[in-house]
This record gives sequence, structure tokens and C-alpha cells, in this order.
Amino acid sequence: MGVAIRRAGEGDRADVVRLLDEAFMGDPVSRWVFPGEEHRRRRHGALMGAFFDLALQEGCIEVTEDGDAAALWWSVPATASQGAGSEGVAEGAVPGEMDGPALLRRAVDPENERVELIGRMTDAAHPTDRAHEYLHMIAVRPGRQGEGLGTALITAVLERCDREGLHAYLEASNARSRDLYERLGFAFTGAPLDLPEGPRMWPMWREPGAAG
Repeated sequence: MGVAIRRAGEGDRADVVRLLDEAFMGDPVSRWVFPGEEHRRRRHGALMGAFFDLALQEGCIEVTEDGDAAALWWSVPATASQGAGSEGVAEGAVPGEMDGPALLRRAVDPENERVELIGRMTDAAHPTDRAHEYLHMIAVRPGRQGEGLGTALITAVLERCDREGLHAYLEASNARSRDLYERLGFAFTGAPLDLPEGPRMWPMWREPGAAG
């Protein structure tokens, strides 16, 4: 039986943010951004909420009908700035204005420089020369992991990428997810992203029609 998938909207915000918060609370990258457990429990949800809002603005959010899995995608045009990870200043901006990472830090956790730093680092690694779909985050409820929900969500968008000739990009945050993405046609770009005194991330790129 196939997995029923639908496009999420603003009305799904509370449920999706709760899912992201639960699924990523123990993720190595989240633990690096918020190294103190109690502080992470207080502020992690605010970061997930900001990511939901950005995905709704910059791309789309796909969820399984039962609400146990969600994928946040950004549609990135060629040579465009990267939303929350944008290091440059948008055309027409006033010099001295805060950019995306700084704004995200101010909104989520002003005293935590790692919120801003990870945005700058992922932006520096993010390709900008070709339009692509960016899988920013994918979450599966802990009790449902291993059932193929995440693969179904990703495949649905990758099939559209293949039809429309679009590339896709992501950063794998652990070796297990990296292996899954390789089976779906993504390839490691060759330059890992090592967070200072933290975990390694693997930027991965997918050509349209790449076989898993």
C-alpha cells in the first residue's frame, strides 16, 4: 500500500513544528547548536518553527496524511541567496542590515552564536549556479522510523524533479541518512562540512534522472 502524501499549509504549523522538535531533539546537529539539554528543550522548538515558516515561504512542506513524517523543501533559483543561510546582502538592501543567519539568531536565540554560524557554514557550501530543490529537513516520528515514510516523501519530490529536469541538494547529518540518499541518486560533493568541535555533515547533489 502506498503512503498518502499531501501539501502542508499554515494550519499545519503547530503539528509539524511539534514533529520536527521531537524528531530532531537528539540529532547530532541539534545537539551541537544547543549543547545544553535544558536550553535545547527551551529553544529548539523556536528554531523548528522558523524553519517551517521559511519552507512555507521559499518552497513547500510535504507531510504524510497521518502526520507522522514531514519534509521541508526550498525551491532555489540559480545564483539566488539561500534564505536563512544567506551570507550575502540582497539587492536593494540597506548596508548594515542584518542578513539571514543574523536575523534567524535574533529571532530564535540571540545569545547563541551557533544558530548564526551553522547558517553561514551551510550557505558557503550550498551550490548557487544551478536551480534546484533543496531538502532542508525531513522528520519521521521516532516510533515510525524504518517504515519507508521518509523515502516516500523524498521520492515524491524527486519524481517531479526528474520530470521537470531539476537538480536536488541536501546536507546529510549522519552516515545512515547519507547511505539512504545515495540510494536515491544523491552523490557526496566531496567537501564535508565539519562543525567546529561538532559533527560532520555531507553536502549531496542529485542530477535529474539519477538512478538510486
